[in-house]
Amino acid sequence: MATTPAENRPIVDIRTLSLIFKAADKPVTALDGIDLRINSGDFVSLIGPSGCGKTTLLRVIADLEQPTSGDITVNGLTPEAARLKRAYGYVFQAPALYPWRTVERNVTLPLEIIGLDKTERQRRSAQQLALVGLAGFEKKFPWQLSGGMQQRVSIARALAFEPDLLLMDEPFGALDEITRDHLNSQLSRLWRTTGKTCVFVTHSISEAVFLSTRIVVMSPRPGRILDVIDCDLPRERSLEMRESQRFQDIAARVRHGLAEGHSYDE
Repeated sequence: MATTPAENRPIVDIRTLSLIFKAADKPVTALDGIDLRINSGDFVSLIGPSGCGKTTLLRVIADLEQPTSGDITVNGLTPEAARLKRAYGYVFQAPALYPWRTVERNVTLPLEIIGLDKTERQRRSAQQLALVGLAGFEKKFPWQLSGGMQQRVSIARALAFEPDLLLMDEPFGALDEITRDHLNSQLSRLWRTTGKTCVFVTHSISEAVFLSTRIVVMSPRPGRILDVIDCDLPRERSLEMRESQRFQDIAARVRHGLAEGHSYDE
């Protein structure tokens, strides 16, 4: 029996998924008829206007919201089973670090909760902090770090589980453009180094094109997928690449898809 190549193995498989929130006056359809397959090693960005359901879709993958209809598997499991197996790491919009715990102890907190011994916790913390460029900052406190460094700590914490899948909800949205560019470069390098599958929510067309292997363009609510764009830039990317014609062509297609989505809403 033939086996599926690792690079084509679906990590997330979503079929005709919809989610309707109950409200006081009338139900709100947040997601409608979502079909999406995310393969091992993909970096997929979800982009669309505010309120289109990007974060809701990410939360469904993470078992933080329950779909009304449709099917979804994460690593071949239900989202609940994947959550219980700690098959993914989740990075929120804000770092959500405990100010009274050092950087190292923030990274190791979830590992303490699941009962890993101290030696293993310290090993994983050192490994992940080195990956995000924070070796030597283990004994610092969050309030001693910049916003960008705090967000890197939250990424290290998500990676400490050693998950196959990394879910990121607009982690750099609150940062200035210079810091954001720097972290985009670091995240791209981290993705190449680890081979993780990433699902990334963003409002930035440039960020989506720079980071992604595929870009999912979503419509205004109810959230539907308007286009899935292959981003065939070289895996090793530099910020200067944003000036290339190919980069500009992909960005133009994303921009066109977003504009078309708004025209459907008029």
